[in-house]
Amino acid sequence: MAAIPAECLQFLTELKKNNNKDWMDANRARYKKNEATLKEFYAAVQEGLNRNDVIEKLKVFRINRDIRFSKNKTPYNAHRSASFSREGANRRGGYYLRIEPGASAMAGGFWAPEPADLLRIRKEFEQDATPMRAVLAKPAFKKAFGGLNAEYQVKTAPKGFNKEHPNIDLIRNKAFFVVHSFTDKEVLAPDFADKVVHHFELLRPYFDLMTEILTTDLNGVSLLD
Repeated sequence: MAAIPAECLQFLTELKKNNNKDWMDANRARYKKNEATLKEFYAAVQEGLNRNDVIEKLKVFRINRDIRFSKNKTPYNAHRSASFSREGANRRGGYYLRIEPGASAMAGGFWAPEPADLLRIRKEFEQDATPMRAVLAKPAFKKAFGGLNAEYQVKTAPKGFNKEHPNIDLIRNKAFFVVHSFTDKEVLAPDFADKVVHHFELLRPYFDLMTEILTTDLNGVSLLD
């Protein structure tokens, strides 16, 4: 698979220290060359994912920041990122990859569920969280991700839910995703694309269960028919 050269990380390191238009204009040829390399890398990851999944869309996020409503007026992101969207209502969940010196990571799951989806997930956990806990407890999943990201939660309990419920740790979540970090050494290794695909594939049992939840009612009747 395609590899990421050290120049890509070096460019981003320098950009972070010189985050202004003059510097970018002087280094635009480097930027364009790195972008072409990274797009080849993303395409290789997509190809790897498509061996066991169906990716509908690859989105490469812009390097330009939207500074209109931000106190941080630096014009560029000092990282590069891409998302891989799965195809169809029967393939829920999404993949994300971020390349940043000292802070590269992959993530996957459900960042901001629609209100109806969020309520459906919470109702499922209120009724029975045993299948989800089994997925989260799988050794490979636990080793790679630890567990669901708990950064986005309500403080006690969502409206209409008992704060003493035994599954309140899951019900409190407002987002349902996992993260795995990579060192710069891993990012620059020849097998990095394979490693990214491997970690994405570890999400499949989780995605399959969440898809089942989000495409059925609480009685298990399909909503796709």
